[in-house]
Amino acid sequence: MRRSHNRSEGRAAIHVISAWSSRNQVVLGQHKVDDKSNEITAIPELLKWKGLQSIAMVESKREVNGNVSIEKRYYISSLQPDAEIIGTAIRQHWSIENQLHWCLDITFREDECRVREGNAAGNFSIIRHIALNLLKQETTAKVGLKIKRSKAGWSHQYLAKILEGAQL
Repeated sequence: MRRSHNRSEGRAAIHVISAWSSRNQVVLGQHKVDDKSNEITAIPELLKWKGLQSIAMVESKREVNGNVSIEKRYYISSLQPDAEIIGTAIRQHWSIENQLHWCLDITFREDECRVREGNAAGNFSIIRHIALNLLKQETTAKVGLKIKRSKAGWSHQYLAKILEGAQL
């Protein structure tokens, strides 16, 4: 989480791994990990994984201005070991960047958040995820998430509509 570091106290930024449902476009859970820890060690703990069926590795090659970089990414899945099905799931996995991280930054300016005392950064992250999921479920207002958030702040009636949609 950007800006969650505190240089004066020697604390590094908080790193959080999210379990993302591409189908439902919601965060299923999140887990704080050590400094950019590998997801393979974090996700089974996060999900208390019982249905692990496959492990996949994707190697990507990128060339920019003549500079070539090769990166390997590892994935765990409850899918059967079928390259075509897992490949589709991996491409859907990247929806987390467009449907979650980007939305959190635009809607809540998450990258600019300076909250860093105690558990506050992690707690705010959870609250933002819940709020984002609620805003996405409200479909009557044909506006963006940022406007829905503002509208909920201006109108108790609209806020109640968002909360009622959550079926708490």
